[in-house]
Amino acid sequence: MQDKYKSSTVYQIYIKSFCDSNGDGIGDINGIRSKLPYIKSLGVKYIWITPFFCSPMADNGYDVSDYRNVNPMFGTMEDCEKMIAEADALGIGFMFDMVFNHTSDEHEWFKKALAGDPEYMDYYIFRENPPEWTSVFGGSAWKIVPSLGKSYLHLFDPKQPDLNWDNPKVREELKDVVRFWKGKGVKGFRFDVLNLISKPANLESLPAGAGASFCKDGPHIHEYIRELVEDTGIGDMITVGEMSSTTLEQCVQYSNPSGSELSMCFNFHHLKVDYKDGGKWTLMPPDLHELRRIFSEWQEGMSNAGSWQALFWCNHDQPRIVSRFGDEGQYWKESAKMLATFIHFMRGTPYIYQGEEIGMTNAHFTSIEQYKDVESLNYYGIMRDNGVSEAEALKVLGSKSRDNGRTPMQWTSGHNAGFTEGESWIGIPENYKSINAEAEDNDSGSILNYYRELVRLRKDYPIIAEGDVRFIDTGNDKVLAYERRLGGQRLAVLCNFCADDEKVTGVDIKGKVLIGNYSGTHKMMKPYEALVILEG
Repeated sequence: MQDKYKSSTVYQIYIKSFCDSNGDGIGDINGIRSKLPYIKSLGVKYIWITPFFCSPMADNGYDVSDYRNVNPMFGTMEDCEKMIAEADALGIGFMFDMVFNHTSDEHEWFKKALAGDPEYMDYYIFRENPPEWTSVFGGSAWKIVPSLGKSYLHLFDPKQPDLNWDNPKVREELKDVVRFWKGKGVKGFRFDVLNLISKPANLESLPAGAGASFCKDGPHIHEYIRELVEDTGIGDMITVGEMSSTTLEQCVQYSNPSGSELSMCFNFHHLKVDYKDGGKWTLMPPDLHELRRIFSEWQEGMSNAGSWQALFWCNHDQPRIVSRFGDEGQYWKESAKMLATFIHFMRGTPYIYQGEEIGMTNAHFTSIEQYKDVESLNYYGIMRDNGVSEAEALKVLGSKSRDNGRTPMQWTSGHNAGFTEGESWIGIPENYKSINAEAEDNDSGSILNYYRELVRLRKDYPIIAEGDVRFIDTGNDKVLAYERRLGGQRLAVLCNFCADDEKVTGVDIKGKVLIGNYSGTHKMMKPYEALVILEG
């Protein structure tokens, strides 16, 4: 991986909820164009934009029916080309989101497969006697096609049939998609659930269970990624793979220092520490001891191997982190800054998800009718079918639904948070009147300006971008700490993850405070305090 990515920060846009330019209640490309100066003000180098290609939107664009055309609800190809050029003029590159594990069931390839064309049936995974697998979104991972006498695999929604990467024609088709967008001036790519693309052999012989668990890090995964990167010439571009339930050892290979695969990986182990008994649709406080263990293992393991990580708390598939691991009330601002500090000083490339930089919270919807996400609706039905009360099911969704991260960006305190002049496609939390970018822009103590400072510091201090990393024992499970070292410098980062004063022991560091959200010392940490000290 090239060194230039080490000091960079990426901003993620969920296009449907970012900014609506034409009043139809749906964010669009021209909305993004209008906000490029705002994104520039953050100091980020790249924008990752979620899929805006042609799609029936069964999974909000992650069901692509045409990889080379823009969904009219988001704009035109001309709009897209202008967006890329205007960002480039500001020194910002776009990363496009490639959904290559599956297509939409409305893609021309799948339509031909359903018509019985053997060439295109081999683009997908059909079986006469498939194993009893469940999909990520609930229910069976197989859907029968009576006219064919076979079922097709969909690890996600039935409208998202999985592609057969073992077919060389499929791989060539997808390479051509990458080449197409590279030719448009795109500077990088994010690959959706990439480690699920290589399916195991002899599917019929496999036992029942969660389908994705049988497909992760499959037999040809590294071979296929290397082929994709080499044949499309994207090895010198920023690339990130979303890795489902992968291992440290696998990610070391995916982001190996030779650059033969990817620049970096997303892994999600740290966002499962509030999964009771490993289940997403459950409620429990985050296990901070486990959180420290996971970060320590991954940060130190990837560093020792010379591999690279994507650093993040939030994205379009996750609840808002300030609601999840922070405090929406008395310590809203302090906890949002603390969580940002904890991530941004680690070894890797930080990702900021739209609204995270202003402390946006979960949606707090009160009825199932307010939810739009297919996964949330499916699991609400499953919970209710299993005897969970309506109130309890809504409480779980209020904490865990992906829609919590998909409510519109809160730009102003005005009509519809400045997102749209029309009726928003999804509800907007009432707190937009106090939590919005306009209010925070000129407030020197705001969360927004704190994020701007974090991005600047990574550029200005090589120790943040390049230093080694080691976690420190503070004598307190609620205060997580690590140090970075480069040459004769040492950087210590201490973060209190709770709403009480917490004592710290065993940490001996003197130097200047680089950033923090209080004016304190590291011997006693205030509620949700973050403190960064540079020594040497």
